[in-house]
Amino acid sequence: MDLPTPPAAFDLDAHAARMARDGYTRLDNLLDDAALAQVRADLAPHLGGPRGRNAFEGFATERVYTLVARGKVFEDLTEDPRILALIDRFLLPGYLLTASQAIAIQPGEAAQGLHYDDSFYRLPRPRPPVSLSVIVAIDPFTDQNGATDILSGSHLWSDDEVAAFSQDPDAARRLEPVVMPAGSAIVFQGHMLHRGGANRSSAPRLALTNQYCQPWARTQENYFLGVPREQVRQMTPRLQALLGYDIWPPFMGHVTASHPAKTLEDGWVPPILRPASPG
Repeated sequence: MDLPTPPAAFDLDAHAARMARDGYTRLDNLLDDAALAQVRADLAPHLGGPRGRNAFEGFATERVYTLVARGKVFEDLTEDPRILALIDRFLLPGYLLTASQAIAIQPGEAAQGLHYDDSFYRLPRPRPPVSLSVIVAIDPFTDQNGATDILSGSHLWSDDEVAAFSQDPDAARRLEPVVMPAGSAIVFQGHMLHRGGANRSSAPRLALTNQYCQPWARTQENYFLGVPREQVRQMTPRLQALLGYDIWPPFMGHVTASHPAKTLEDGWVPPILRPASPG
């Protein structure tokens, strides 16, 4: 498939080098004003509902899951060539979208627990990332409204170093809030320590986040069940592949020995439902 490329002004090497060194990089002006307005319009019907079920989700935080399927602006963001070019440097070809959601941190929300996004892949540290995360500011991120707190360089730590830091009563002082304007984003390695910050302001803080994982890893969200097949058929081949409608060679992801993209064809019937051939 023909893949779009980042604009010539995008310094891919510099961003990749910073991610390798610090664990993250910042992309300014990822979304323009028109895209930000479209994000708000498409999210409006889904906000104002239940808040988090536990402290990690946030008792004063709203989350909208399966974001990739809730509007063309989210599809475009998921396969933005700048983001995918960066991910190409750290994950194997055929990587997948593992999570896609909007997060609205309401006033009064406490700081989230310190964590790293690919911790559920139970592999010893230090190690390469199993996933990469993107957080896009829809509202400006400030040090008062719940900007993401990060710990630069922690992607290089061992399990023992992570455990020791988590027990340090002064650990929070070493965290750095990612202050950035609306439309900007950070891309970071999935084993870098971070947290959602406390919202001490009087207004919500809205953000989007996508996460991408190695092609051999199980995804957090099951898009085969979460996104109707009729809707997937209207997406680009690249986005279909990110949702899992592709093969990781030689055969991981096949559907009864066939390529999963065939399931999107008109009239496709699962082989187990087809009449048996005469013996």
